[in-house]
Amino acid sequence: MKQIKVLGSGCKKCTKTADSIERIAHDQGVEVTVTKETDVQVIMSYNVMSTPAVVIDEKLVHSGSIPHTDQIIEWLSK
Repeated sequence: MKQIKVLGSGCKKCTKTADSIERIAHDQGVEVTVTKETDVQVIMSYNVMSTPAVVIDEKLVHSGSIPHTDQIIEWLSK
């Protein structure tokens, strides 16, 4: 099971990112745990300057925008 964190302030883009990951994972049959991290100190510990950002299994894979569906599918297939 992949552990996925969506880093951000809880804004609409951050919420949409988390929802998209959960939906696509379900559609792909991939088990994931998606958590939303809003603590600025935690976000900064990943060296993220622009949100939303996505961390999968403690590795930063994306920041600064809502990821495209193709990107999410690629992350889930690894």
